[in-house]
Amino acid sequence: MEVKTRELEEMKELISYLQQRDLKSIRTFIDELHPYDLGQYFFSLNEIHRRRLLTVLMSNEIADLLQELDLKEQKEVIIALGAKKTADVLNLMPSDDTADLLAELDDTKAQKLLTDMEIGEADKVRALLRYPEDTAGGIMTNEYVSIFRSHTVETVISFLRKEAPTAETVYYLYVLDFDRTLVGVVSLRDILISSPETTIDDIMYERVISVPADMDQEEAAQILERYDFLALPVVDEHHRLLGIITVDDVIDVLIEEAQEDISNLSAVGVTDKEIFVHPLLSARRRIPWLLLLLVIGMATANLLVLFEGTMDALPVLVLFMPMIAGMTGNTATQSLGLIIRGLSNQQVSEKNYRQIIRQEGFVGGIIGLICSVFIIIMISIWKNSIELGVVVGGSLFFTLLIGTLVGTLIPLVLNQFKIDPTVASGPLITTLNDVLSLMVYYGLATLFIQYLL
Repeated sequence: MEVKTRELEEMKELISYLQQRDLKSIRTFIDELHPYDLGQYFFSLNEIHRRRLLTVLMSNEIADLLQELDLKEQKEVIIALGAKKTADVLNLMPSDDTADLLAELDDTKAQKLLTDMEIGEADKVRALLRYPEDTAGGIMTNEYVSIFRSHTVETVISFLRKEAPTAETVYYLYVLDFDRTLVGVVSLRDILISSPETTIDDIMYERVISVPADMDQEEAAQILERYDFLALPVVDEHHRLLGIITVDDVIDVLIEEAQEDISNLSAVGVTDKEIFVHPLLSARRRIPWLLLLLVIGMATANLLVLFEGTMDALPVLVLFMPMIAGMTGNTATQSLGLIIRGLSNQQVSEKNYRQIIRQEGFVGGIIGLICSVFIIIMISIWKNSIELGVVVGGSLFFTLLIGTLVGTLIPLVLNQFKIDPTVASGPLITTLNDVLSLMVYYGLATLFIQYLL
């Protein structure tokens, strides 16, 4: 609450300065703000106050501000800035962030901004725009520090003083041959603790973990996460250094991929980064899955016709039908979540498929046994019929076991066929379990109907 109160007071204070055109107070206010906070305040202002604030901000401050905004908000800012001021700001932004922004603009406008930018900065951005956005090359930056193995520590430190301001990160220094082949890496820590006359060749690591430019961004992010690096070099087919992926870009990738997986699991099909899309577009993405599930649902209804006599003779069975279907879906969802997480962090692979299936089979059996005993006791007391309790409890045991195995097997099978298991697993498993659980439930009831009557 204290933070919210302080933010509201600061917002009122900023609006007051803007209304009074008190440039000195605005300048003092801005100097104390983190770029993220400035971005939050900026989009809480009306359009007039935003434009007025932009006239006060310096180009480097606008560059910092843009890095804290999403692409839609960035577009709004550059429209307000105009082409010339935008080009000045883009010159000060990291090349990878600039490339991401220009990739979202129409080609004519992007080319105009590149023409207005400084030649060196524009060339860096053009080099990044060649790579698809969902690859390692698409998320890398070419603003890194490279050195030669013959350099001394003293030479490198002097070099860093000049190059560090324009580099994305200086925690790792990449050692190159004269043809730009990556031959080693040395950390800033090793530089600082080494004596000035030590050569880089003596302290560098020659076994460098790197990724190709065409590697999928999620796979590259997993490698950086696995090794706990702050940056990861990207190389071409000849092992020449093209750029680096930094940890902040990886965080964005992991969040983006997680949101995409959640959308796929629910069959929403949102592929862009915005939740607020046109209703017709959102509906068009969801309808194909829902129509497919409706067809499967109709097939289920036709199968239930086989048990129509049982349902007429024992209407009490209908009471427990939602519980059977719901519990089966719940256990399947739990197994699905476990497998998806295991596949994403590579704990689940082909070599341990049997182990995970066996494990989930035992888990499903234990859960089914405990839940079925519990429901047998409950129904025997409630309906005064141990026979009914045994049929419902027995059905629950088998359906929970089936649900657990289905939730395990479906994503593994899809993954084996190189299909993203998050795309179809959720809706497919839910519908499949509904069919199987109802078949088992009414099948057992029909088999033991003479005892229930």
